[in-house]
Amino acid sequence: MEFPSMITSPENSSLDLSSFDHTPCYCEENVYRLCKKLIKLGLADEAGKDLFVVFISNKDKQIPLWHQKASKRGDGLVLWDYHVICVQRNGKDNTHHVWDLDSSLPFPTPLAQYAVEAIQPSFQLYSGYQRLFRVVHAPVFLRCFASDRRHMKDPTGKWVSPPPSLEPIVAEDGTAHNLDEYICILSSSEFKDNSAAIQRGKLGVVITEEKFEGFFSLI
Repeated sequence: MEFPSMITSPENSSLDLSSFDHTPCYCEENVYRLCKKLIKLGLADEAGKDLFVVFISNKDKQIPLWHQKASKRGDGLVLWDYHVICVQRNGKDNTHHVWDLDSSLPFPTPLAQYAVEAIQPSFQLYSGYQRLFRVVHAPVFLRCFASDRRHMKDPTGKWVSPPPSLEPIVAEDGTAHNLDEYICILSSSEFKDNSAAIQRGKLGVVITEEKFEGFFSLI
């Protein structure tokens, strides 16, 4: 399936990062609202068909990413339990881009650059840090995702990190919370037709790090 090209090239867009909603430690909600904002601004297809939400995690919930603003290291390394980014597919010339509100890299960053600098596939990782990528088509994600933020409360009910001022996200069918389904990434899945799998499943597909960068040129 061929998805539309971006309406406006990110490189030619004057974007103020501060105009996008961002709450530390709530990357899933940040990306949900980022997708909606890109659509509203005309920087994405009107239905968000060129946008993909990507959850990065593994069974041990330990994944390293570099160039993260939350890091206190010079190289920006952070060991997240999971992280969520948006990839915008450009079907015209395969110049895909990553939107990561937690990254110190350009906003957005070309996918190839993000892969080299933030994911650093050449870095030899301990097996428990191997990353898997759940790719969900944004139109599906915007309909189906829900979070009541329960994962950010300690056993006494206190917030581990202050929540966004906006209301929690509720799915179109009334579901109040299904974040755990998205961040539970145990192993990769093999699909002969990735575009069909992306369209029909609310949880998208899970791919390995080796397939991540080339994935968006194949669907």
